[in-house]
Amino acid sequence: MAQEKILVAMSGGVDSSVAAALLKEQGYDCVGVFMCLGQAQAEGGHHGCCSPQDAADAREVAGQLGIPFHVIDFQEELDGIVDYFVDEYAAARTPNPCIQCNNRLKFGKLAEFAEVIGASKVATGHYARLEELDGQLRLRRGVDRGKDQSYVLFGLARENLHRAMYPLGGFPKEQVRAMAQRFGLLQVCAKPDSQEICFVPNNDYARLVAGRRPDAVRAGELVDTKGKMVGEHQGVHGFTVGQRRGLGVTAGRPLYVISINADKNQVVVGDKQELLRHSMIVKQVNPLVEPFPTEPFAASVQIRYNHTGNAAVVTPVFDEHGKLTAAEVMFDDPIAAITPGQAAVFYDQRDAVIAGGWIA
Repeated sequence: MAQEKILVAMSGGVDSSVAAALLKEQGYDCVGVFMCLGQAQAEGGHHGCCSPQDAADAREVAGQLGIPFHVIDFQEELDGIVDYFVDEYAAARTPNPCIQCNNRLKFGKLAEFAEVIGASKVATGHYARLEELDGQLRLRRGVDRGKDQSYVLFGLARENLHRAMYPLGGFPKEQVRAMAQRFGLLQVCAKPDSQEICFVPNNDYARLVAGRRPDAVRAGELVDTKGKMVGEHQGVHGFTVGQRRGLGVTAGRPLYVISINADKNQVVVGDKQELLRHSMIVKQVNPLVEPFPTEPFAASVQIRYNHTGNAAVVTPVFDEHGKLTAAEVMFDDPIAAITPGQAAVFYDQRDAVIAGGWIA
């Protein structure tokens, strides 16, 4: 009987390396693929998922495991994600390119390549779980809540969940590093986690936006929540809601970015208390449960990657054809720094994703 063929996205880090080793140990016919994102090298990036050293590490691990290894050029696809990134900042929104990478590349283009080579699934080193609940496949948080990555995976279409594999979802990070040693993957077992965006040189978002969208660099006003001018800025692309440092203004007390108005080219600053909000609108909602609720429902709502989630009531919004278009979220208690452009993901009591979308 032929072994099931699995495409494994290998970034050269400890997580994807151990994911490949585990699947090979479990008897799968694994094929390693490294996504070559030329943007990072061309513009000086070196962060954790696309550098020449990462490619070399991924190739070496594949050789140790005795699995075929491919390098695929995703420069063109990455350009689209970079455009999204700079356009969002230019529009005074805070993007999340890692989610777009998962949607468009890892479970988009890689899934297409998997079909070409006859692989049934795409496996990654994400800390998340796919489990049967109530007769359907559900996306759940990883058991290591400190490393859980289900938040960045909400955009996978529900009908494609069966094509994904997350071998690390049931393990804590410390155990994954120990497994890397057990498998003899010494070149990656102590490798640090990537913390930065691969295509942003030196983590300088504003410089990248200015280089790609020079028209977005326009001086404007810093105003308080009553509309009084308190300073100037050099472009709304350099700010995000909740930001405290680098505002360029002093007031004898800490100030935070409360909101950003791209139309008026204004950045509104104020006290921390003024960041609190009770509600938000989420658009482009992607449902991951069937049937999706038609009435308001309780959920834990996560609004950024390192946020643990807050209790809320979610009211679905449907168009005249019955298509889910948005959701209105009312938090039980006010929450700070709700940021347009970031993702909002709704979880049930079993830490399973109900849906996710983009904060409007």
